[in-house]
Amino acid sequence: MYPHHDHSTALGTASGTVLTVLATIDLQDVFKTVLLAIIGATVSFVVTLFLKWVVRKIKK
Repeated sequence: MYPHHDHSTALGTASGTVLTVLATIDLQDVFKTVLLAIIGATVSFVVTLFLKWVVRKIKK
């Protein structure tokens, strides 16, 4: 027979943690994080293209 597990404590802890995190996150921090992620992804993409161009020039 399978034991019965009461998940109410885990669910209560998880919901409390999520609500606490949501209450402490500032909207300005979210925008800053999104902006930095966009800048980082763009720079990474441009550097990758540049390095591919350099490798093609070296191989010729």
